[in-house]
Amino acid sequence: MKLPLIAKAFLLEIGFYLFLKLGMPLITSPLPSSVIFMYMALVTISILLYVSIFEDDFNQFYVPIVDFIRGDENEGIGRKMSRTALFILIPLFVGFRSYQSVKPNFNPPFPNRVIHPAPPGSAAGFMNPYEGEVAHREEYIQEGRDIFYQNCVFCHGDKLDGNGLFADALNVKPANFADPTTISMLQESFVFWRVKTGGIGLPEESTPWDSAMPRWELILSEEERWKAIMFLYDYTGYKPRTWELDAGE
Repeated sequence: MKLPLIAKAFLLEIGFYLFLKLGMPLITSPLPSSVIFMYMALVTISILLYVSIFEDDFNQFYVPIVDFIRGDENEGIGRKMSRTALFILIPLFVGFRSYQSVKPNFNPPFPNRVIHPAPPGSAAGFMNPYEGEVAHREEYIQEGRDIFYQNCVFCHGDKLDGNGLFADALNVKPANFADPTTISMLQESFVFWRVKTGGIGLPEESTPWDSAMPRWELILSEEERWKAIMFLYDYTGYKPRTWELDAGE
């Protein structure tokens, strides 16, 4: 059975909407409502242009709509009821959407972002295995330097000041390690956990989209991450924060 042109257009419209609403999250990430509305407007305009290219196609599309709206004295009760229901539902839908757009929103506009999220309890057990090897310390720092400039310089910059090549394209900008309020205020175990986790593995309060850092545990080995951290502290001249002990402990 050959579908009428208006039915094809309707199915195409519904198909695009379902793809944008349900299909896109499976491929990349959910689209905002404003983006879906923009795409659907373009799809609707494209369909209307397509059905109006030839007069025969336009008549097949346009005449059934006009006949349905005008009605006929000999039409059945079902057609009359469906038309009445449509004329009631359209203003109700428009009114509902208008109300949704103007009603007060008491939710905070942005999530409460925690710059230094609380790590899991296991992070407290991270210990730098190279810390006590004084004889090879410079060697490890040089290796960490190579690791940094091969992987991290593009965001954190060659001076570790957060002004790398990609920094201006990121929001929030990469951390400025040269600032005394960054790694000097953090324990070395926390820095290791933060590098290990990246932005994807952060807990909920930090919201992954607030950090573009990759999950380095999937790219660098544990030894490489520790050496890169050693280079950060050596280059900046800062010392990692340690637990303060009372006198006599």
